Amino acid sequence: MSETSMELRGDREIIIARTFRAPPRIVFEAYTKPEHVKRWWAPKSLGCEVTSCEADVRVGGRYRFVTRAGGQDFAFSGTYTEVTSPTRLVYTQVFEPMADAGHAVVTVTFEDHEGTTRFVSHELYPSAEAREAALASGMEHGMRETMRQLDELVVSLARDAR
Repeated sequence: MSETSMELRGDREIIIARTFRAPPRIVFEAYTKPEHVKRWWAPKSLGCEVTSCEADVRVGGRYRFVTRAGGQDFAFSGTYTEVTSPTRLVYTQVFEPMADAGHAVVTVTFEDHEGTTRFVSHELYPSAEAREAALASGMEHGMRETMRQLDELVVSLARDAR
């Protein structure tokens, strides 16, 4: 099983990479369809759950994911600026409790590697302070866990697609 890597580049960028055990079509669907996102997007070990998940995956479409942890809701939202299924997705991302910090621009590629998918996400934050706030929030732990959860889901979806 592939592990998730995370690299800090410059003072505003985070690069996340992982190889998923399913083809790009399945990984892209799991990453974008609300019924699938609800199953992997919140880190379960922290007692988080996705309580609302809306995604209009088209250029100009919007998304909003709401998680609940410890009785509090936290929302992420943004707009899709590029959608090339199943190979590339570009969108803005706002962590609503820190909306004043601005939005990150996230570029995700889904590259086919003989039936597996090389996933690379480039997150460009509006400032060094915004990236540091994201890191200080514990996002690395949650991201690593959700990537494991996504891998488990895509393996299941690939098996069901056979």
